[in-house]
Amino acid sequence: MTLQEQINADVIVAMKAKEEITLRALRSLKSALLLAASEPGANGSVNDELALKIFQKLAKQRKESLDIYVQNKREDLAQVERDELAVIEKYLPKQLNEEEIKVLLQEVLTAAGASSAADFAKVMPLAMKALAGKADGKVISAVLKNMLA
Repeated sequence: MTLQEQINADVIVAMKAKEEITLRALRSLKSALLLAASEPGANGSVNDELALKIFQKLAKQRKESLDIYVQNKREDLAQVERDELAVIEKYLPKQLNEEEIKVLLQEVLTAAGASSAADFAKVMPLAMKALAGKADGKVISAVLKNMLA
């Protein structure tokens, strides 16, 4: 079952269970998938790789909104974002912790022959490709800078 089919099935389950929070988050995922499927060249469907990228983008938006709401002491709006983020994260692969990221980045550094901070620009795209979907770009960047320092 593709992610798109899974979302459609889960929307129906959430409707029947009257889970408003889950339903709201799933509808935003479904909407984003439908927009991507209607773009030229998409053939009316979205593959799982593109769906994961879309979900990551939506999760990142929720995190950014959550930070803004917390800073402005709007706990009511922050809670909505937390709830939706929790639903979206169920469809994303498990995020790696910092130690796991270091191990994978060490492999990338070794393969690229990088050893100094001057190599950061050369290695960062390789690191992002190797860790795509497994870690946030900000975390990857910070760990990589520490390793090259």
